[in-house]
Amino acid sequence: MPQSLVYNYIHITFSTKDRHPFIDKNISNELFGYLAGICKNKECKPIIVGGHKDHVHILCLLSQKIALMKLIEQIKSHSSKWIKTKGKHYQNFYWQKGYGAFSVNPTEIGIVEEDIRNQEKHHEKKSFKDEYRAFLKKYKIDYNEKYVWD
Repeated sequence: MPQSLVYNYIHITFSTKDRHPFIDKNISNELFGYLAGICKNKECKPIIVGGHKDHVHILCLLSQKIALMKLIEQIKSHSSKWIKTKGKHYQNFYWQKGYGAFSVNPTEIGIVEEDIRNQEKHHEKKSFKDEYRAFLKKYKIDYNEKYVWD
């Protein structure tokens, strides 16, 4: 086959360090737009970016030109530097060390988009930790609780 065809939808999620609620109404929309811009610059088409107080979700079409780990490294480093320029409140901003990244069936894109769009309402009933544990269970990922949150 002379042509490489790749079409991978990826749902990426990670939290702020110690799940500190840095992502407030003053910064959230601008932050989500900034994260989407980084994805675009790396040729990873952002479908939706959202989150709530202590974490973000990014649904994008992963480019065949970049490794997932490199994309996340770029997203976290650039956005962390950027948010620190947004005022005194954000000077101690950091992302957690790890992340979750899950492949998404194209037939389920609408479901994931809706979940990301409704994060505020969603987190009235469920914490990020519980949401993340549910992803790990859904994707049958073995993990050690101690290392997920450090």
